[in-house]
Formats: sequence, structure tokens, C-alpha cells
Amino acid sequence: MRITIRPLSAAVLLAATLAATGCANMSHRDKNTVIGAGVGGVAGSVLTGGSAIGTVGGAAVGGFIGNQVNTGRRR
Repeated sequence: MRITIRPLSAAVLLAATLAATGCANMSHRDKNTVIGAGVGGVAGSVLTGGSAIGTVGGAAVGGFIGNQVNTGRRR
């Protein structure tokens, strides 16, 4: 069974968007983590031809990077 890239990418992007809009009281770091996971999931899906493992791996790596990004804001 071949999963096409477009529907899987759209589903990951939609899930990330809903997660980001549903949590208005998230910290800046949490928002970066969610955005990174969404972007990483889409990138992982595209780079691996729609592989579920690639999508999940990309989301994990993107979430980690998003969590570690220093935006220059002072606490």
C-alpha cells in the first residue's frame, strides 16, 4: 500500500496547526516545540516518500530542535 505524500503532509500540518491554536497559554518554548514538530513531520514525510517512520522521526527531531531554539527573548 502506497501512501501519497500530499494527504499525509496535509494531515500532519493540520494536526500541528490545531495543536498550536488550541493552547493559547503555552510558553514560547512550547510553541516552538509544536511548530518544529509540525515542520519536521512534513519534511520527514516528504524526504522519505510518505514513510510513517520518516514522518514520526522528522516530527521528533523537529520538536527537539524547536525546543532548543533560542529566540533571543529574555525571561
